[in-house]
Parts: sequence; structure tokens; C-alpha cells
Amino acid sequence: MQIVPFASGKGGVGKSLLACNLAVALGEAGKRVVLVDLDLGGSNLHLMLGMRSVRHGIGTFLSGSNLSFEDIVFSTDYQNVRFVPGDAEIPGLANLTAAQKRMLVRRINKLDADFVLLDLGAGTSYNTLDFFLTSGNGVVVATPTPTAMVNAYLLLKNAVFRILTNSFKKKSKAGEYLKKQADSLQRIYIPTLLEKLKGIDPDGHQAFQEAFSRFTPRIILNMLEDPKDADTAHRLRRSSKQYLSLDVEHLGVIYRDDLQDIALGSGLPILRYKPSAVLSQAVYRIADKLIQLNMEDAAPVEWESVDDSYEEAQMEAHTDFDNKVDYIEDLLHSGALSQGDLVETIKNQQIEIQHLRRENMLYKSKLVKAMRQGYEA
Repeated sequence: MQIVPFASGKGGVGKSLLACNLAVALGEAGKRVVLVDLDLGGSNLHLMLGMRSVRHGIGTFLSGSNLSFEDIVFSTDYQNVRFVPGDAEIPGLANLTAAQKRMLVRRINKLDADFVLLDLGAGTSYNTLDFFLTSGNGVVVATPTPTAMVNAYLLLKNAVFRILTNSFKKKSKAGEYLKKQADSLQRIYIPTLLEKLKGIDPDGHQAFQEAFSRFTPRIILNMLEDPKDADTAHRLRRSSKQYLSLDVEHLGVIYRDDLQDIALGSGLPILRYKPSAVLSQAVYRIADKLIQLNMEDAAPVEWESVDDSYEEAQMEAHTDFDNKVDYIEDLLHSGALSQGDLVETIKNQQIEIQHLRRENMLYKSKLVKAMRQGYEA
């Protein structure tokens, strides 16, 4: 069984929709899949599966009911896919105790499946980080916007820091030192911190290195508009390598498609609503990679290095863009898409580009201000 957690540094990047559609794609490929909604403060994955209501879920399981964990594993309308709801209506569910998290992880590890996909809450709460670290192969979902990239990096940085704090005993000198550093996490340079900790606690440093060697996160870049958007993943990789000593593998790119909203409104995954869509084909492609990366009896992904995964994603961005343009031209020529519709689409994209430019300028001004403060300090 392979556990694949899906996380994001910020909300609104399509993480839950991606996890849902990948579950369907893996199920269609003959893999037994369990999709678990661990966005415990805002569980809504059941709606994406077309389940308008759920009788009970993780919340009722943890609230002292007589339910076993098997009682909250539901069948779905999709081949080979089962589902564990989250139960967002249970008060306090977003703040699990350490004992509750350990129990959930034990139950998840006992599931009978080929793949268990964990849809986690956005951000860097301890819940999200701990569930993300239940597997070394967690997936970070991001969009090409500057804020999404920064938040994706901070998610990875917090995950590395969480591995650090778990590797050193809390009451040791190293543990006390880490506790003091947590307040200034954004300014911490991890390689320098590691050298300091190695001198304080060599055994704890060795434990960290062993745990860190098993941490191999991957990225999926969602909601692209243009092939150039794929370049933003390189920035995340460079920052992660330089400041975290972490090389992030690339699983692929997905273009924005308004059909996704229509499918969601219909209570259907996009794969079922329109399997031939460029977005759907991108999801199938990523599902194939997950199978090849995780299953011993599958043909290996032909990546000799992490560099290859980024080159492949870049090629996919260009290929999918060409397919998307061809699809729009076909609609225009068939009469299904009028010139007025096309003009309206372009106007909406221009408005969004202007919004992104303003967001980029705001981000740059904050960065310059932070740098000045750093120099003054």
C-alpha cells in the first residue's frame, strides 16, 4: 500500500479536486484506492464525489461513538474507489491531540488498498504537517502565482523543521535550542542550523538525517494559463535545494479549465464529466506516473534524475497548451463557441492577469521591505 498525502501552502489551488480526480483515475487503472478527507476543519470532499451528505466520518469516529474505523469507509460510485469522510461539523475537530493523530495513522496504515490518498487542509498546522509526513512521498499542489509558490516553499520548510523537532528530544539542549528558533522560522537557514545542532547533539542529528533521507516530496503545478507558467516550479526547486537541502521532484502540470467548475456543480469529477478534456488527460498522466513510481511490478518512470522530471513537465506544458488551443479552435469552427464567448473569455483572462500583476507587485514590495529590515538588523 502506498500512502500519498496531498497538501498546499494556501487554499484555492485545486488540491482537493486533484486528489478526488486522481483517486478516480487510479481506480479506473485497476488500483484499489481509499480517499481520506483529512481537511478536518473544512471537509467537503464528499461533494466532489457527488455524495450530498454523509452519515458519519472521522469526526464521529473520534467523538466517542461505537463506530469502528471500517464503519466510516464508504463505497462510492467509482470503480475501486472507497471514501473516508471528514465530518467538519464536529466542534474542535481541526485540533486533534497527538494520541488521536497516532490512532488515525494506525487505522489508515491498516487499510486494504493499493493507494491511500490523503486530502489535507491547506497551510502549515501541526495536523497538516504530521499527516503530510506519514509518507515520504507527499505531494505539494501549487499554482504559478508568487504567493502560492512562497506558501508552497514555507510548507516544505515547516515540514523540514517538523522533522527536526521530532528528531531531537524536547528537553535536550538541542530541543531547547530548536524551541527558541521556532519563533523566527522564516529567517532560519536550515543548513546553518543543522551544523549548529550537529555540534550540540550528534545522535539527534543522525536521527534527523535518517528521517530526512526518507522525505522525498513532489510537486504538481495546477491552473496554468500559459507554458511559461511552468517555469515557476524551477524557482521553488532552487529555493528548496539552496535553503532546505531538499530536491523536489516534479509530477506534472495541469491547465486551468472552466469545465472543472461545471463538473463540480454537477457533482461529478472532471474525469467522468469530460474524460477527453485536456485537464482530464493531464490527471490520467499523473496517475500513470504515481503507479510507475510506487509499484514494483510497473515499468519505471524514465527519469535518470530529478532534472528529467522538470524537463518532462515543461514539454507537457507546451503539448497541453497546443491541445487546448486546438480544442478552442474546434469549438469556434463548429459553432459551439461563438466569437462573443471567445472575446468574453479573453477579457476575463486579461482581468485575471491584471490582478496577478498587482499581487506580484505587492509581493515584491514586501520582499524589498523584508530585505531592508534584514540589512538594518
